[in-house]
Amino acid sequence: MSIAITLTIAAAAALINLWLMVRVGRVRLAEKISIGDGGNENVIRRMRAHSNFIESAPLVLILIAAIEISSGSTIILWSVGAIYIVGRIAHLLGMEGGSLAKGRLIGTIITILTQLGLAAWAVYIGYAL
Repeated sequence: MSIAITLTIAAAAALINLWLMVRVGRVRLAEKISIGDGGNENVIRRMRAHSNFIESAPLVLILIAAIEISSGSTIILWSVGAIYIVGRIAHLLGMEGGSLAKGRLIGTIITILTQLGLAAWAVYIGYAL
């Protein structure tokens, strides 16, 4: 059995995670803060963007994998995975504030709806099929 959707979304998530790590490292170097956040708003914003990503990505990936294994590949599951990735990118850019600040709200809403939808789908598969 192939789990192409899960593998693709997991690969995209891994790349976003690396991007977030680099962004935190760069601001730490610029602000000369090696441990913690030093009370620096830029470090805090980037650390929170990274932490927030790590808080949601594993659950989304587990749900995508379970649904894909149970139901196979569907255009809906591909779409949900892609929208989730776009939402997480919007969120991390929105955490910077400024003109992209709305991305944080958009990304948060997309993440909530993704988790809710995948959770409902998983329960449906578990009990209705």
